[in-house]
Amino acid sequence: MTNIYGQLIDGEWDVSGARMENINPSDISDTIGHLASATPAQVADAIAAARAAQPGWESVKLEEKKNILHAIGQELIDRCDEIGTLLSREEGKPFAEGRGETFRAGEFYQYYAAECLRQIGESAASVRPGINIEISREAIGVVGLITPWNFPIAIAAWKMGPALAYGNTVVLKPSEVTPATAHVLAEVLGKHLPKGVFNIVQGGGDVGAALSSGKIDGVSFTGSVPTGRKIAQAAIQNMARVQCEMGSKNPIVIMDNADMDIAVAQSIHGAFGASGQKCTASSRLIVHENIHDEFIEKFTKAAEAKKVGHALEEGTELGPIVSESQMNKILDYVQLAKDEGGELVTGGARLKRASEGYYLPPTIFTNTTNDMRVNREEIFGPMTCVQKVSSYEEGLERANDTEFGLAASIITTNLKQAEHYKRNAKFGSVLVNLATAGLDYHVPFGGRNSSSYGPREQGMHAKDFYTVMKTAYTNPG
Repeated sequence: MTNIYGQLIDGEWDVSGARMENINPSDISDTIGHLASATPAQVADAIAAARAAQPGWESVKLEEKKNILHAIGQELIDRCDEIGTLLSREEGKPFAEGRGETFRAGEFYQYYAAECLRQIGESAASVRPGINIEISREAIGVVGLITPWNFPIAIAAWKMGPALAYGNTVVLKPSEVTPATAHVLAEVLGKHLPKGVFNIVQGGGDVGAALSSGKIDGVSFTGSVPTGRKIAQAAIQNMARVQCEMGSKNPIVIMDNADMDIAVAQSIHGAFGASGQKCTASSRLIVHENIHDEFIEKFTKAAEAKKVGHALEEGTELGPIVSESQMNKILDYVQLAKDEGGELVTGGARLKRASEGYYLPPTIFTNTTNDMRVNREEIFGPMTCVQKVSSYEEGLERANDTEFGLAASIITTNLKQAEHYKRNAKFGSVLVNLATAGLDYHVPFGGRNSSSYGPREQGMHAKDFYTVMKTAYTNPG
């Protein structure tokens, strides 16, 4: 029987509703299952279930809550081969990445399990004699989490871990592109959590709209800028808190004093890791003119050596694009780059493999400028555009010339340049001799400008979104 991925509401599964086919992007003849899309009434029921369960969950003893979150994390770690295989089959990332993402999701839950015991308040002296002051944090209540397809289990984990650790209840709306991975995650969470604490509603943008406009206390979203704006506008009607992680156009500035091996390796990883389908992708390479030609030669050779293939095939380094529509969008940007005057060095055309899938190779354009649309808009694929500059100052200026501000890197052996770049690059994350990727889960993550809206995610700073502060005054008499 075909797998059907539906709603988990107050501990009960419901697979009624309109069906959407779930296709393996590595082999489009492989139907993984069908998504049963939630109705507005089901979204409202999920919010109501979370509302009813919230006071009980917040009152659970901290150590018990810690043990529950730790057990969730441990199950994901123990099952990372199995779940990672499904994730790779469904999303298209190579098995090593799918397994690694599942393992990391387990680590997120275990990190926030420990955070349960670090909820320590503050005290303060009053300006009035004899008055005691305590400052504490409480859960905001019910949170809606709207997560993307590119990291379907990790992003859900880094939102859900702190939400649960701080006493909130959750309604998760995962991407309709990766419903199978979300379903397995829901099964794991449903096994360990009391009924109603975690609920899932599957479907497309209409389901996300119903959730963000529902009677929730906060919504955390990861996705595109236009969708993030709509979610924020809907949520604010109910005075709900809003946290959005959105688009990017991340630069790597490569100086003429750079270690060439590091420059090539980090640019390959940044531009083409996860087939470029990540918000931290290095889609702008800003290269000093003195080393430009040497860098392009070595970078192109390394890109062409990457094996593009079926996500579950041994040795695959780049899996397929997640869907036909996403692949066509990237190919439209390839044509746009040509029309704007960019020079295609390698890639840029669909590949054929043993199984029919959405395969694109690493794609590199040179002779581009910062005013081209391909250097202004997020492409979300294995395509990067190279610009040539004549100085560090010009490189920094180009890097900052964007409406986004998520992550930026510099490759240099000059300590003065590195320190200046860290202070003056207008991004939420700045890296030196590293790609714009590989961020740690115990420190804050987020960007500036159009990349992010609201408090930071991850680490102990997640409490700034998932809790509300209370100041209590006592007169002992």
